[in-house]
Amino acid sequence: MAVPGWRSWRRRYPGAVRLTVFWQKMRGQFGDAYAASVAKDYVLAGLGGRTVDQALAAGVEPKTIWRAVCEAFEIPEESR
Repeated sequence: MAVPGWRSWRRRYPGAVRLTVFWQKMRGQFGDAYAASVAKDYVLAGLGGRTVDQALAAGVEPKTIWRAVCEAFEIPEESR
């Protein structure tokens, strides 16, 4: 028996997981309050002059955003 909407849910689920991991990394690197501030306030060249929040809203992949954050804040390779 087919479940209505199941396929669309399945396609969205992996994105939600990546987004969850992204925020775990942000909080792990910057702490809870500062991670939110970084996402809202810092304009990153690696995101085309957008903030993390703007890039997420525009549909940029969380992995791409995380790489831009790592470059901008010179996060050591072992912490990425």
